[in-house]
Amino acid sequence: MEAYHFPVARETTSLPLNLPGPAEGVPLYRWLYEQLRVAILEGRLYPGARLPATRDVGEMYRLSRATVVTAFEQLKSEGYVEGRTGSGTYVSKVLPEQLLHAGGLRAEGRLPHRRISLSAYAKRLQPFRSRPAQPVRAFRANQPALDLFPTALWAQVAARRLRRASTKLLAGGETLGYRPLREAVAEYLNTSRGVRCTPEQVLIVSGAQEGLDRTARLLLNPGEPAWMEEPGYPGAAAVLRAVGAKICGVPVDAEGLDSQRGVHRWPAPKLMYVTPAHQFPLGVTMSLRRRLTLLEWARKAGVMIFEDDYDSEYRYSGRPVPALQGLDRAGVVIFGGSFSAVMFPAMRLGYLVVPPEMVDVFAAAQSVSTHHPPLLGQAVLCDFISEGHFARHIRRMREVYAERLNVLLKAAREQLEGAVEISNVEAGLQTIGWLRRKISAEELARAAAERNVEVVPLSRYAFGRARGNGIVLGFAAVEPRELRRGVEELASVLRA
Repeated sequence: MEAYHFPVARETTSLPLNLPGPAEGVPLYRWLYEQLRVAILEGRLYPGARLPATRDVGEMYRLSRATVVTAFEQLKSEGYVEGRTGSGTYVSKVLPEQLLHAGGLRAEGRLPHRRISLSAYAKRLQPFRSRPAQPVRAFRANQPALDLFPTALWAQVAARRLRRASTKLLAGGETLGYRPLREAVAEYLNTSRGVRCTPEQVLIVSGAQEGLDRTARLLLNPGEPAWMEEPGYPGAAAVLRAVGAKICGVPVDAEGLDSQRGVHRWPAPKLMYVTPAHQFPLGVTMSLRRRLTLLEWARKAGVMIFEDDYDSEYRYSGRPVPALQGLDRAGVVIFGGSFSAVMFPAMRLGYLVVPPEMVDVFAAAQSVSTHHPPLLGQAVLCDFISEGHFARHIRRMREVYAERLNVLLKAAREQLEGAVEISNVEAGLQTIGWLRRKISAEELARAAAERNVEVVPLSRYAFGRARGNGIVLGFAAVEPRELRRGVEELASVLRA
C-alpha cells in the first residue's frame, strides 16, 4: 500500500511522517482524522506543533479541501487541536486523554497513603459483595423460579407503557411514589393481605430492605435496643447493626416470636422486627394469641413494630393469614413488602404502609435520599398489576411451588427417613430440614457443596446460641428432577 508523508515540526512543518493509506470503505476524512489523532497521541506530532494549512494538506494527499477541513474540525471538537485566529491550527498542549486518565504515578513519586477517616456508620457496615449469578441447583433458597416468569408478557407491557410515556411521567413524580401504583398496592393489600390502609399511607421504595433501613434511621438512635427474631433474617440484623442499634435476639417457637420471653429479658425496645406470616427462616406462622398479645404490649409500651411480609403470597394450604397490621388499632405497625421475591430480584420495587401520622416524616426522609424509585419501572409494574397479570402469575407459581414442595417431601421420606425430617411448611420458598442424628450441619453443608448441592446451616441465622440443629432447603427455584438429585446426594453424604 502506498505510504503517505506528512510533515511535522515543533513550530514549522518540516519533519516527514509515513502514514498508511486508507482501508477500503473508510471515508477519507475519517482516515485522515484517525492518522492525525494517532500521531498526536504517540508524540509524533508534538504539543504546540503547528499543522499545515488545510489547502496544503489537500494537495499533499490529493484530498479535497472540504475533506481536510472536516477532519480538522473533528479533531478540534474533541480537543486534539486548537485554532488560533490569523495564525493557524496547533496541536493542543493538554490532550483529552490526559484529562480523562490521570495515569499512574511512578513508585518514587507516589505520595504517602492518606488515612481516610470513616464515620461511625461506615465502621458498623458489614463487608458485602454480591456474587455473579450461578446456575440453579438443589437447594437454592430465597429465590423464585425465574425461568417461569412471563418475560415476553412483561416486555409487551413495558413496551406499551414506554410508547405512551408522557412528558409528565418522564419529568418525575411524587416523593411517596407513582400514585396509580400506590392505589393498586393499597387495593391489593386490603383485599389479599387483610391490611387496612389508604393509598396515602403507601410509600414505594426499592424493596423491603430499604423500607427497614428507612424505618430504623427514623426510629432508632445508636445504642437503643431493637428486637430481632432468633433465628432471624440476617439482612434485617445488618440494617439494625449499621444504624448502631443494640440487637436483642428473641426466641421463636411453634407459635412464632415469644414476646413474653422477650419482655422478660429486653423490656424496653424501641423497635421490633417480625415476620409473622411466615417466619424467616423457620417458616412458622405467628398464632393469633401471640399477635394480639404483641400488639397490646406494643401499644402500652409505645413500641413500633416492623412487619416484614416478604413472601406470604405463596401459601399452599388454608386461607392466607391476615397481616398483623390489619389487627392494629393503635398505629404501632409499619408494614413492609417487596415484589422482588414474588416476581424477580432485579425488580427492586417494594412498599411500606405507615401509620397516617408518620407519612410526612417518611416522605421527608425519602426526599433527601432516593426521592423516588425509577418512575417508568413503577408505571410498568402498575400496568402489570392492573391488567391482572400479577394475580395470574401468583396463582400459577403457587401451584408450581406446591408441586415442588411435595416432590421434596416425598423424596425425603423415601431416602432421608430417620436422618432428616423436612418441615411441611404452609407458605414460602424454602423449608427446614431438622437433623435427627448427631450430625454437624456445617460439616453436612461442606460435604453437600462438594456434590454441587446447596444447604445453609440454621446456625447461620442465629445471633446468639444456635437453637435447633437444622439446614435450610430451598425448593421454589429448583426443578423436580434437580430436587430429587439433591435428596439423593444428601442421602449419600449422610450414609458416608
